[in-house]
Amino acid sequence: MLWSDPDNEPPEELRDMQAMLRRLGVLMALAMVLAMFAIGLR
Repeated sequence: MLWSDPDNEPPEELRDMQAMLRRLGVLMALAMVLAMFAIGLR
């Protein structure tokens, strides 16, 4: 890794998109758990 190498940082929009997708994935997993719990109660 040389000092002249460019940073390996993704652009701002890509980072925002990744954060949003991560949050969406957590919400989806939580919703699935709640749905399974609701189905199990019936």
